[in-house]
Amino acid sequence: MKLLLIRPNIGRLEHSLFVDEARMEPLQLGVLAGLTPADVEVVLCDDRCEEIPYEHKYSLVAITVETFTARRAYEISAEFKKRECPVVLGGMHITLLPEEAALYADSIVTGDAETVWTEVIEDARQNRLKPRYDAPPGIPQPGTATRRDLFGGKGYLPITLLQFGRGCRYSCSYCAVSTYFHSCHYKRRIDEVIREIEGQNRRTLFFVDDNITADHQAAKELFRALIPLKVRWVSQASIDITGDRELLTLMKKSGCLGNVIGFESLSPENLAGTGKTANVSASSDEYRTEIKILRDFGFQTWAAFTLGYDRDTPDALERMLDFSLENRFTFAAFNILMPYPGTRFYQRLNRENRLLYNGKWWLHPEYRFNHAAYIPAKMTAGQLTETGLHCRSVFNSPGAIVRRAFDLKTNMRNPLRLGIYCAYNPLFKRETVKKQDMLLGYSE
Repeated sequence: MKLLLIRPNIGRLEHSLFVDEARMEPLQLGVLAGLTPADVEVVLCDDRCEEIPYEHKYSLVAITVETFTARRAYEISAEFKKRECPVVLGGMHITLLPEEAALYADSIVTGDAETVWTEVIEDARQNRLKPRYDAPPGIPQPGTATRRDLFGGKGYLPITLLQFGRGCRYSCSYCAVSTYFHSCHYKRRIDEVIREIEGQNRRTLFFVDDNITADHQAAKELFRALIPLKVRWVSQASIDITGDRELLTLMKKSGCLGNVIGFESLSPENLAGTGKTANVSASSDEYRTEIKILRDFGFQTWAAFTLGYDRDTPDALERMLDFSLENRFTFAAFNILMPYPGTRFYQRLNRENRLLYNGKWWLHPEYRFNHAAYIPAKMTAGQLTETGLHCRSVFNSPGAIVRRAFDLKTNMRNPLRLGIYCAYNPLFKRETVKKQDMLLGYSE
């Protein structure tokens, strides 16, 4: 039996295909490969950097689907179905919209595939693939290590991706993760995480957890176990870590370089309206105390902001940009608030008739990456798109990159931190410019 695992690209540029220079290992496909029986031949294809091998015959083609890659994933699936290769689709988007996904594949998997993947493989082997396999969200890859040999030679960034937990205990109205996991958090056994780290060669790690500190006590146990390994790591965390000094101390001792932290908005009213309770009190003073604590511990912060809440105006978003520059964040993302299917935010906009692109921006041939997909309350969709581009352009301009580097507690704390800053800021600047206005999928 021959299995093809595919990570789809987002789409195309105006006159050429998009090649993601900042691509990282497709961890989810490495996990599936690790779950696959040893007698199955596994091939991995990453559409972000290589051609899809349509000319070969496969017993099963498995495609992981995110909302931004759905259109491209469906295109790939259609091509393989023409060649009579059975296709199974899985991933968060498939769980959020199973009826839509079922139109484009022979089979779909909803939820986390760990508990049903061996059944899928066996059914494909026997030519009796079911139309749908439903698996509940749960503990990541229990008893199974990621198969990493498939990642070789594909030009991924030199950082190992792995996971400790999935999900988040918060319930933000715009968050697809909260919808998918029903505001629950699931954790792997720490000894399995440690064995996986020891079984690979790199010392620089990226835990892809939605919120690695969702459970403070469990996170502390993990960080204690990491200390003897002398690794360096980054992940995603919520701002409430600054209220737990023991947690921060263990993070630092365990090799934490910093985290992606969702600041989202400077407005407590915006945050309260979306259920981002971890941030509400902190934002009332523009996060001054929290940012000082992060800097005192030496953490380099990737600040994530979302633009387009009902109280947002172009002037308010300009202030957010100024705030980001003043605090010399190592990186910052200015993401337009997206109405992901299944979320409370999407449902509200749908009730209010504010969705654009017929409500299915992820399939619409005219939608472009980083554009607003709904009508904001206090500006036009075009103004929101233009303001988002302005924030990204200014923050990532050469002058801003140089000025932001001069923070002795974070970006210039030591040669390693400065090296990270200098290596990745120009890369992310290029990717930000390239992705703007990109069309989803490859077809016209």
